[in-house]
This record gives sequence, structure tokens and C-alpha cells, in this order.
Amino acid sequence: MAPRSRQRRHKKSPSSVTPVVVTPPTVVTSVPLTLSKSDPSIDALGFFSLENNVPGLSQLILQKLNMKSYEEYKLVLDGGASVSGFGFRCPQEMFQKMEDTFRFCAHCRALPSGLSDSKVLRQCKRCRNVYYCGPECQRSDWPEHRKVCQELHLVAVDRLMEWLLVTGAFVLPSGPWPCLAEIVQGWDTWFSMRHLQLDATLDAVLGSHAMTILWASVGRPRPNSDVLQGSLKRLLTDALSRPLTLGLGLRALGIDTGKIGGSTVHVVGASHVETFLTRPGDYDELGYMFPGHLGLRVIMVGIDVSADFTQSTSTSPLEPGTVQLSGHRGLYHDFWEEQVETGQIARPDLVVAFHPGFHASPDLMEAWLPTLLLLRDYEIPTLITVYSHQELAASLQILVDLDTHITAYGANPFASLKPEQVYSNPNKQPVYCNAYYIMFLGSSCQLDRIGGNGKRK
Repeated sequence: MAPRSRQRRHKKSPSSVTPVVVTPPTVVTSVPLTLSKSDPSIDALGFFSLENNVPGLSQLILQKLNMKSYEEYKLVLDGGASVSGFGFRCPQEMFQKMEDTFRFCAHCRALPSGLSDSKVLRQCKRCRNVYYCGPECQRSDWPEHRKVCQELHLVAVDRLMEWLLVTGAFVLPSGPWPCLAEIVQGWDTWFSMRHLQLDATLDAVLGSHAMTILWASVGRPRPNSDVLQGSLKRLLTDALSRPLTLGLGLRALGIDTGKIGGSTVHVVGASHVETFLTRPGDYDELGYMFPGHLGLRVIMVGIDVSADFTQSTSTSPLEPGTVQLSGHRGLYHDFWEEQVETGQIARPDLVVAFHPGFHASPDLMEAWLPTLLLLRDYEIPTLITVYSHQELAASLQILVDLDTHITAYGANPFASLKPEQVYSNPNKQPVYCNAYYIMFLGSSCQLDRIGGNGKRK
């Protein structure tokens, strides 16, 4: 719960904080803060939003998975039930069913079941990503599709190559950084630092049996080595973007990672997708970013956290140099009241929210409001990420309306370089995970209590 004396102070005019917060490039009306529905799942909202653009697409996806409902799908993934026919007998079947979920006309949105006998969906030969039900739709769509066709080609390759990460055939380079950590300020310097180890890793993957099996199973020609190597590098940045963005926050907000007993980071609003395939070593790169750290504890909290990832958390000191991952399923403000305020869990040194999406819908804003007010009123250093410049502007406006003291925002030097297709609207400009960040600390009203030398009056 937020401190009682400030719990009701929700909003202030943006004009009163303009000396501290740079005005967003576009004026965005903030999302209403009093709403009707609580505790929405961002995963479920995303899934059912497919219907807005392609009616019937969500049911087609469930059909390909032999599922009756999204709830059943989530239950099976969490190990709570078994369904006959769920899964795939071979890689060919898996890739075919995955491709079938993209089979709808990018122009008129027709699904295979809605086509006449004389029509068949055919791929764009350039990107091999979108489909059309006939030449007329393809010609009509070309003025829009041409803007994204090249990027969607990368998406189509990455979507297949990701199988190598999921199966463990592509193991990310790891180990202590062979240079001063301060030198690594973004992907250019990271790739330069890791280039010898990375070259050997990529060569091994390109020549692996798993790579041969992959391209023998997908029913399309294998691209040349340069295309495949580029895809592996994009996938690598996507996997490491989250831990290195955490490191960016620790650096920029001046968090002391040499604190005795270790430092604690809470990842709030963690999704099922974000935690389902997370492995214990996936955040090791965060540790290498801070040589000599005395332990980093990362706790992921959200209503969609995978059941397999949910682990007990501890307040016992960490071993120096270790990164510990754990999860908690639930709302963050409840987690805070039940575990942080009672001393069961350490108070966080940093809170991070990857793509919270509170700008996108009233339901999500209502669910996020208690957490945002808690972080503001307890003056917890906080970093959030967004997909696009438009989301950045909308999120900034909401945070300004909530009186948060925004300390920095901008393009993330550790943004994923892997383009993400808008599933049900493929001609929309692809986005990139963690493309922009916003950092805030406490309330803008604190500035009235701080002197010109940066010390409190």
C-alpha cells in the first residue's frame, strides 16, 4: 500500500512539471483512471485482440493446437492439465501448423475457411511472410506492403530460426567481459567485445545438425550463410535485451551493486511468454556487466508468470557474483504488501517493467494504477520500456499526469534488433522490444524540497 498521507494525490497538471520533464513530441490524451474491470491478463488481451483485425484468427490458432479455449491452452502450458493431441509429432508438423496460423489475406483478412473453391492463399514471394487470396488483393495492398516487405522477410526468417534458441541448439556466448564494463554502452561495443567468441559460436550453429534439420523441415529453401548469421545476431540481441536493459537502469539510476547482501531488482508485470522459457543462466550477462557485484536477485512478478518459473524467494544474502532468478504469480501491489512490507522479501533497489502497456487500454491502466502510485510514493527507482515512439509519448503523458518525477527517457542502446510483426495486422510497421525507456524516481513534488545543489532542504 502507498503511504497514507499521499495515497489520494493522483494527478497534477503537466504544466507544473515542465521545467523537469521534456514535453513529449506529440500530445496524447491520457487513459481514464477509473475503470470497470480488474486484474486483466496482458497475454489474454493480446490474444483476443487478434479478432479485431482478423475475425476467427484466435479460434484458428486454438484449432491448430487442438485446444478448445485460451484458458485451456494456458492450463496445459502450466502443467495443470493434459489434452489429447496437444503437441507435435515431428518438426515438419510443428512448422506447418505454425505457418497455418499466419495464413489469412493481408488485404481483405479472409481465412482459408472463408474462401471460395476458386481461390487459394499464396505467399508474397519477396518476404515469404504475408498471404493474399488473389492478384487483386495483392495489387491493392502493395502500396502499403512495400513499406514493410523487406523487414517482414527478416521476421519470417527469425520466426523459424528461433526454434534453435528454444531447443538449446543455439547457446548464447557467455563469460566475464574481456574489457572494462564501462566501455560497453550499446550493441556496437558489445559485439566488438564478444566478436571472437561470437564468431566461433555462430560458425558452430551454422554447421550444426540442428540447422540442417530446421531447414529440411520448413518446406522452403535454406537462405545463404550471411542471412542466417544476421538472424542469429538479431535473436541474440532479443534474448539479451532484457538483462542488459536491467543493467542500463542500474547504471543510470546509480544503484550500488557492491552492497553487502546483494542487490534486488523486481520485474513487474512479467508475462507468461517472458517467463515460460526462461532458464537460470539467461541473466548471467547482467552479472558480467557489474564485475565485483555482491549478488543480484531478480524477482519476476505478474499474474501471468509461468507456474514452472514460480519459485520461492529468500532474503538470505547471495553469494558474491551470482545472479538469482525467481518468480511470483500475482499483482505487484499485493506482493509488496504481503512480502515486502512484512520483511519476507528485500525492498527492491530497482523496479523494471518491460512493455507494461498501461497506455493501451482502460483495463490495463486500472490494473497498473496501484503499482505506479506505490512506486512513486515509496520513491523506488523505476524503469519501463515501450515498443515505439508513439507508446513513449503516451506513457510519458500518463506518468506526468500521475506526478512522477521522470529522470530520463529515450532510445534504448540495448533494444532488441529483432523486428516484431504485428500478428493480425502484418502491414503495420514492425516494432522492436525495449526500443525506448523511461526512468522515474518518486514524485515531481519532491523538487520543491530539493535545493539547487541537489540536497534536500
